[in-house]
Amino acid sequence: MNNFAEPIRGRSMKKKSFSDPSLYINRELSWLEFNERVLQEGLSPDVPLLERLKFLAIVSTNLDEFYMIRVASLKQLQKAGKSRRDISGMTPEEQLQAIAERVRRMVKDHDRGVLRAFEELAEHGIQWLRPAQWSEEDRVFLRQYFEREIAPILTPLAMSDLSPPPAIPGLQIHLGVVLRSRKKDNGSEGKIAFVPIPTRHPRFVFLPATQGHRLALLDDVIATFVQNLFRGYQVVYAGPFRVTRDADVSIQDDDASDLLNAVEEAILARRRRAAVRLELAAGTHERLYEFLLNLFQLTDEDVFAVESFISAASLREIVGLPGYTHLRDPEWPPQPPRDLLGWEDLWKAVLDHDVMLFHPYESFEPVVRFLREAANDPDVLAIKQTLYRTSGESPIVEALETAGRKGKEVTVIVEVKARFDEARNVQWARRLEDAGCHVIYGVAGYKTHAKALLVVRREQGRIRRYVHLSTGNYNDQTARIYSDIGLFTADPDITTDVASFFNLLTGYSEAVGWNKLTVEPGELKAKFISLIEREIEAATADYPGLILAKINSLQDKDICAALYRASQAGVKIKLNVRGICCLRPGIPGVSDNIEVRSIVDRFLEHARVFYFSNGGREEVYLASADWMERNLERRVEIIFPVQDPVLQQRLMEILNIYFSDNTKAWELCPDGTYRRVAPGHPRIRAQEYFYQKAVEAAQTSLPRDIRYRPLHREQASSETSER
Repeated sequence: MNNFAEPIRGRSMKKKSFSDPSLYINRELSWLEFNERVLQEGLSPDVPLLERLKFLAIVSTNLDEFYMIRVASLKQLQKAGKSRRDISGMTPEEQLQAIAERVRRMVKDHDRGVLRAFEELAEHGIQWLRPAQWSEEDRVFLRQYFEREIAPILTPLAMSDLSPPPAIPGLQIHLGVVLRSRKKDNGSEGKIAFVPIPTRHPRFVFLPATQGHRLALLDDVIATFVQNLFRGYQVVYAGPFRVTRDADVSIQDDDASDLLNAVEEAILARRRRAAVRLELAAGTHERLYEFLLNLFQLTDEDVFAVESFISAASLREIVGLPGYTHLRDPEWPPQPPRDLLGWEDLWKAVLDHDVMLFHPYESFEPVVRFLREAANDPDVLAIKQTLYRTSGESPIVEALETAGRKGKEVTVIVEVKARFDEARNVQWARRLEDAGCHVIYGVAGYKTHAKALLVVRREQGRIRRYVHLSTGNYNDQTARIYSDIGLFTADPDITTDVASFFNLLTGYSEAVGWNKLTVEPGELKAKFISLIEREIEAATADYPGLILAKINSLQDKDICAALYRASQAGVKIKLNVRGICCLRPGIPGVSDNIEVRSIVDRFLEHARVFYFSNGGREEVYLASADWMERNLERRVEIIFPVQDPVLQQRLMEILNIYFSDNTKAWELCPDGTYRRVAPGHPRIRAQEYFYQKAVEAAQTSLPRDIRYRPLHREQASSETSER
């Protein structure tokens, strides 16, 4: 069901449109610059060695998704003969060429970084040994290991003779083998076989070691002993490769009679989609190389050869080795939230004041506890929640199941179209239904990206609502590594809005006005643009106005144009954009007053925070939405105000610290490249500062066992007279 009006596009474009492509940075190239910043953390000698491996692994998995979605989409346009230019003026073909050139440089730097990291790891007792470095004892051990643990689960595929050839799944590493028959005298070679590398087996095999760790790569072990699988043939060459397939499968939910089946079919469809990238080992045999290009219908531009090994995501296995504390970041365990210090009763705390949670510096546990208590509280009548991405063994889902089994009215909006989490979300949806919950599979035509939790409770004979809103997902695992902000409130206007929000998603209710929230796709962009334009109107020579925004991505052209207009009007604009930024700062006469920074550190920056000076009547908002066209026009999101003056000041301080970071911050240059912000004194590292503040607050908190309640004048007189 879809009760939303159509999105209003370009509402702000009545004024100068800023349509010149030179004003904008290409979205894909901007994203690659973000991945470059992640790579630089993986190459930095200032980052502990095992933490560098994490960043190198992230670069690899980031590129996987980039090719599966973004590059795949461009290839679809190219194949369809579409030449429409993006806001930066580039055609799909031009973008693909620029991407290939940029990624090739990135892959080389990443490859060298992996090899350099292993050189340093060897100095600390973690050795990765290539086959040429194996001792005779190592070979005996690995041969026995291969025959006992690996060979029984291998399935060689005779690719030259199988017609049609089997579908090769994307992102699974395979060993490509070139064979020569021993029965032929002419010495001809050319038979091709594939051996899938088992995905459930660790990528590294541990060799006997008296101290430290000695590792062999699974690919090398199988390649060394693969001859045992091809009796009657001689192995001429054996080397790994991996294909990436188009995963940009759209799920048509408007006409799908069974959305869960439609989602499952889309997941299966990804397995046979067109190939978009091929990774292989440097020095791959020419016969195998040509066979792979022909099989996957790729060109040389789509091929990336590596000296280290394919899929650096496996580096996480080494990161997980026990010990080596000196090679890791110090532990930063989440602290009790500042706004809950001294409060045992969560309900009373939220009723007393709005509660802000700043993750991961402050614990996500109160959110889980809130839901668990609601599930078991006989006074709780109903629970309503959105779920976009959640963890594997989710305590959130378990609490909702408990509430459903206890007979409470539980409604869950499960977004089964959340990319790459579709299968998990389908599983959760069915479990919740089995527990008696009402499950709604999103909204037709839109993705539900909003993060909202509503609890309806009977207290002293009346109904009261409690709400939790957030910039991040209800995921207890990512809440430890993503930086997000959540808000508990019992504010009647906001809780009424959230109740209306759920009614809008689940029933025939239409949006008839909101007290304080903005949720409709047609109004999200209009809200942000109106706030920006209000800043322009309030700006004076003495008080030029100020906009601070912390977001993940900025791509929407209308928002960019509004910010350009504000800059021309003298409004100072500071943007902290983690990833994509299509706006070009520092253009004379257009964006002189716009500064764009980005922070890449141990936690993923994920919060969306917005500050508007508003002529001295400051306003602060949090949101689930980025300044992306998809968020503002094709998703159900929530923009919500932070009204408590104390919390407003705290958020303003958080924003100022982000813009003061001189340790992990990067600055966007007008040409679209980034440069590190110069170190300064005092040294400021935003994430470290936030954690230290959370620790200090927890250490200096006072118990609130005794609460002082002011007496009314009549009551005070009465009590005095009784003495």
